[in-house]
Amino acid sequence: MAFEFGPRRSVYLDIAEEMDGASPLPVDEQAALESFDLIYRSLCAILYNFVPQSGHPGGSISSGRFVRAILFATCDHDVSDPDRPDADLVSYAAGHKALGLYALWALRNEVARIAAPELLPKDERLQLRLEDLLGFRRNPVTSTPLFKQFNAKSLDGHPTPATPFLRLATGASGVGMASSIGLAFGARDTYGAAAPLIHIVEGEGGLTPGRSAEALAAAGTASLDNLILHLDWNQASIDSDHVCREGDQPGDYVQWDPRELIHLHDWNVIFAPDGHDLQQIASAQRRALTIDNGQPTAIVYRTVKGWHYGIEGKASHGAGHKLCSEGYLEALRPWTENHGITLPTCDADDPRCRSSEGEAEREDCFWCSLVAIRQSLEAETGALTLLAAGLRSSRERLDARARKPRPGAPDAAKVFAAAAADAPAPDLGLAPGGAATLRGTLGKVFGHYNQISGGALLAAAADLLDSTSVSGTGAGFPAGLYHSTGNPESRILSLGGICEDALTGIMTGVSAYGRHVGVASSYAAFIAALGHVSLRLHAIGAQARREIVADDPYRTMILLCAHAGLKTGEDGPTHADPQALQLLQENFPHGTAITLTPWDPQEIWPLMQAAMAAHPAVLAPFVTRPAEPVLDRAALGLEPAEDATRGVYKLRAAQGEADGVVVLQGSGVTYAFVQETLPLLAAEGIELDVYYVASAELFDLLPADERERAFPAAQAARAMGVTGFTLPTLYRWVTSERGRAASLHPFGKGHYLGSGQADKVMAQAGLDSRGQFEAIRRYVKLPVRG
Repeated sequence: MAFEFGPRRSVYLDIAEEMDGASPLPVDEQAALESFDLIYRSLCAILYNFVPQSGHPGGSISSGRFVRAILFATCDHDVSDPDRPDADLVSYAAGHKALGLYALWALRNEVARIAAPELLPKDERLQLRLEDLLGFRRNPVTSTPLFKQFNAKSLDGHPTPATPFLRLATGASGVGMASSIGLAFGARDTYGAAAPLIHIVEGEGGLTPGRSAEALAAAGTASLDNLILHLDWNQASIDSDHVCREGDQPGDYVQWDPRELIHLHDWNVIFAPDGHDLQQIASAQRRALTIDNGQPTAIVYRTVKGWHYGIEGKASHGAGHKLCSEGYLEALRPWTENHGITLPTCDADDPRCRSSEGEAEREDCFWCSLVAIRQSLEAETGALTLLAAGLRSSRERLDARARKPRPGAPDAAKVFAAAAADAPAPDLGLAPGGAATLRGTLGKVFGHYNQISGGALLAAAADLLDSTSVSGTGAGFPAGLYHSTGNPESRILSLGGICEDALTGIMTGVSAYGRHVGVASSYAAFIAALGHVSLRLHAIGAQARREIVADDPYRTMILLCAHAGLKTGEDGPTHADPQALQLLQENFPHGTAITLTPWDPQEIWPLMQAAMAAHPAVLAPFVTRPAEPVLDRAALGLEPAEDATRGVYKLRAAQGEADGVVVLQGSGVTYAFVQETLPLLAAEGIELDVYYVASAELFDLLPADERERAFPAAQAARAMGVTGFTLPTLYRWVTSERGRAASLHPFGKGHYLGSGQADKVMAQAGLDSRGQFEAIRRYVKLPVRG
């Protein structure tokens, strides 16, 4: 098949044509692998049967043969050390194939247990045992007898790093592709040309989200030659059996076939027209390892979803045979007859077998079926010998490569160590009387972190590098955009242009690799919303990893929410969005995410140091676009910027008895308050205790008694608020109905705000100094004087 796309750096190959009838696998090896695949397919059927109405048997089966080849023949990894940093990685972008992943992981463990016990990790947390399959889609609070007896892992419906060898939580379509490509960026930048390979498992349906095309473009543009995408092209999704165009058959969803889409983005494409043929699979994977043109490679396997399962196509996507039905038994018949197995079955007509009352009985049947899988594998001596040799060879190849991080390789640990040690601030040019932007100051902090870490921060923006000042990350490094061979020292990635969605996904993968801090930047209005799914998966993955490595710090990814607040008013309500903070603030489990809302450039350094020392999975600073004066805080009676590290702090204390309490949040409203509202209040003799919310999550990290001292509950009960964000972001700090009713926020007048210069937009919202003064005066119920 030829594509007329013009000159490419990449190549297209049809592996069947290239093989020309050759058979790389000897007959006895092929027979042994066929026997193993029969056991694997049967295990997939068993898993779905005993966890009914869950899992995805069809895609797990159609991808199993080529994933087996990755694990036992192609990937250089070490079964004894799942976290070995120099090893190749397998990343399931197709997270719905978790059933197949768990089945293969358990069978790999069984092969090692039976035929290569020296490879098994001593710590069972680093294994995925056959016994752990009893925990498939089971919650940790499960209390069935065998689950407890075997201390089975609870295996999520979509994979997370709680499973050995995995670095990412995947499942949301397209995010797995983007974050897996992020892993490849991290590996390539750490190890250079000798980088570990990232093997991505995906289906054509996972390419239909726009974020996937953006991610493919980024990898092709950067020439990530340590990427191999293994695509299960089975044409079936939940609702369609014709996802893509194929030949002269139009697609129901898209009018490309995956080979076209991938090759368009300058990836090598190897097509296996029969993706179930073991000879084609072996040839395609071996050929992928020989291509040396510097581009990423995709192997597209044409398969049948639900192959030999008895239910094919879309019907097998998220469903399968009913519990212990004749269809289920028929799917197992080739295996049971081959091995002389008689399986116990539940009475499918007995309602108790389908209800919680029969859970223990089903678990007994489930375990008996798993024991039969174990016994049949033990009997396959040819397959065991072959596969165990593959695992040994994999480790030997890895050892022989002797991969080491390149000289001067980045090390994110140095950033976190400096933050924890409370390193002194660099010169950020913040002398009182001058002017600075919050975004520019943050960019300088990023640049400083890169100088001390060898470039551990990799940054990208949605075509807004200088506009959001994230370009400061690259200060002192080569200019221009990163390219794996042409400009490998650059710290600025080209991630597809205006694509906040894939941008965030890729940067979570960069961070998850473990040597970097990925930084994604755009308007807060867009990146907070479009990046939220990727951030959530990253936080899930960070927590899940602690089930294997209990004390492992979270791997921080920074979401730079730039041009935040109403001072982006010239761009209008489409861009000056006050809602962005509400999407992230306090919307993650404790400790996994931190939002920062500095108002003064002087707060940037202490807040970033405190946040980095806390080591969250997600760090989201909200910064504004315009330049602001650098104030002499002491002369104005304001507390020092370092107090912002408490998250909520008293910005200014009343002189004498306070007439009221005001809580501020957001740079625009706070500058208006400090510079203009305070003098108006002073002229009226109004004295206030004024608090500022710099980070809800940093406040939450304080001990309870420190939180009460920093912001007493009694003050919250007296307070009204002024925020440049939405009213719900004030609810913790303003607790009375009267205070909330009096609070000022951008939607206070019941509509989105119009365009215009910042002062006009603030005035329209009633958030300018005059609006603040009048609202506060009403709240404290003091008459006008003079």
